[in-house]
Amino acid sequence: MTQDLATFQSAFASALLHPGDPSAQPLGSLTAQPAFAVYRNTVMKGCIDALEANFPSLALLVGQDWFRAAAAVYVAAHPPTDGRMLHFGEDFADFLDQFEPARELTYLADVARLDRCWTEAHMAADASAADASFLATLAPEALGNTMLTPHPAARWHWFATQPVYSLWHHNRDTSLQHGSMDEIHWQGEGALLTRPHDAVLWCAASQADCAFLDACATGQPLGGAAAAALHTDPAVDLADLLARLLRAGALTCSPTRNP
Repeated sequence: MTQDLATFQSAFASALLHPGDPSAQPLGSLTAQPAFAVYRNTVMKGCIDALEANFPSLALLVGQDWFRAAAAVYVAAHPPTDGRMLHFGEDFADFLDQFEPARELTYLADVARLDRCWTEAHMAADASAADASFLATLAPEALGNTMLTPHPAARWHWFATQPVYSLWHHNRDTSLQHGSMDEIHWQGEGALLTRPHDAVLWCAASQADCAFLDACATGQPLGGAAAAALHTDPAVDLADLLARLLRAGALTCSPTRNP
């Protein structure tokens, strides 16, 4: 073989994912073999299977046929670059934002984002979550300047106009009884995913919750985070908000950053 390894690998990848691509022509004798078509189908199926496993809520919401057809287009354009297939699909939600068949289903990309948040929370570093007992040890005058940061596994989103969390939650775990899809109110809502221990947990989040976490993620102390929450919702109960975030394991005393 006169081709260098990089050229061969590029041509081989093109032959797998884009059979008619001229860059695959140097491998014509190889790709013409019937076994290569079988291998191509196996690779494509493996990538689609991985994507379906990584986005189970979305797959259930749209149905397997629609999902796998969309996944095939995505795989051809964005083949995996990491052998750890749990990472595959990092930009799948962005792809859906531009995917013409999903143009009128504007919530699909955000449902995919929550599936991705679950994966990121699952893979995130371990850390000890802060709790109310820690705050109870602080003097009242020190509380506002106390720094709490989001737990490494915490992921949160506010969706201003659509019930993305309800759609995602309804389809995430079919063993749970979430009620009928007809009961979902079409309004904005937020989501918080955490993993203070072994399992990923999730719950609804208010816009004030998300504003508070955003402020913590930028390094603001509790006083600044509280001000951000109040700016979003002047009627918010700050004590209840902080207690809920602590119970969820969303905060830690260790510095982290929301991606």
